[in-house]
Parts: sequence; C-alpha cells; structure tokens
Amino acid sequence: MPRRCRRATLECGLKLDINRLLRRGFIQSGTVTGPLGIKWTNSYFDEDIATGVIRANLAGTDEGWLRIELGGCDAWIILVARKRHFGGRQWFFTCPQGNHRAMVLWMPPGARRFACRRCWGRRVAYASQFMDRDNRAHRGKAKIIRRLGYDPEEWNVPPKPKWMRWDTYNRALEKLDRYEAVLNEEVVELAIKLGMRI
Repeated sequence: MPRRCRRATLECGLKLDINRLLRRGFIQSGTVTGPLGIKWTNSYFDEDIATGVIRANLAGTDEGWLRIELGGCDAWIILVARKRHFGGRQWFFTCPQGNHRAMVLWMPPGARRFACRRCWGRRVAYASQFMDRDNRAHRGKAKIIRRLGYDPEEWNVPPKPKWMRWDTYNRALEKLDRYEAVLNEEVVELAIKLGMRI
C-alpha cells in the first residue's frame, strides 16, 4: 500500500542539475553566458511549468556564479570547481541555504528559493515514495522507453541509441525486464482475483 502524499513532491517543482546545464550550453566553463531563456516542462503531461532567464559567469578557474530570474524569484547561486582525480574540473552549486556543495538544486511547489535535497529534509519527497509497486514499475518502464527513444509497438527489443554505451544499454534492458516481470505478476494476480484461467 503506498503512503498518502503529505509532503511536497520534488518532481512537481523545478530542478537545476549542473551537469545538464553544462551539457545543454546554459553554462560554459571559462566563459560568461547569458542571458538565455530556460523552461521547465512536465514530461508526463507535456506542459510548461515555468520559464525564466539564466546568466552565468564561469570565467574563473575555481569560482563562478549563476543567476536565475523567474517570476518573482531572482536567485544568485555561487558555483565552485574542484579538481578531478584524472584531470579536469567538476563544477558544483553551493547550496544557498546549507552552504555546502551540491550537484542538483530543487525548488518544490510553493517554494520561493532553490536548495539541495538535504536542506529540504522531510518537507519534500520523491514521487516514487507515494506509489505502490505496480505504479513504480509503470513509471520506471516509461522512463526507460523515453530514454531509449523507441516505440514499444514497433520494436520488441529497443535498438541501442548511437550515443549510449553498451553497458548502460544492457543495464537499461535488464531494468526493463524487471519492470515487465512486475507488471506481468500484476496481470496474473488480477486474473486470479477475477477467477479466470491462465
């Protein structure tokens, strides 16, 4: 039995992922970027949640900043870089509330600022915490299908995307098989409850 939802669900709010911002070109190491338009969408309903403007300065080697303007919120976030073991640098947010490094910052529904998951504490939760086993399987399967970009009606086994590593692809297929097994068990249990022969 899933828990009742009494806390804000993080996925219904806004998410800032520093690696995703770097990949998409919103921030670039060694330069000043912006102003650039940014929007958050709900992937399940294909609707816009929020839009804003983002500016960043990563011209320094160890420190920078990110500014996000959306609605009544004007957030300034400090960015810090740390050396990686095998060369290069990794950028992190400095959580505006907890003042520690974070890769992802969240602004749950109703909030007026970004903070890391640790700072939000028990006031927020992930959507999967309020789902039963079957709904988690449906959600997980949909996420993998969306990530692999295939049509289940067209392909029995999804083809490997060109950009994906084989290990990652094989793990995704294993997860997909586990979710399918859970959903098949659900169908069998339902058939037994209805008194049908299998």
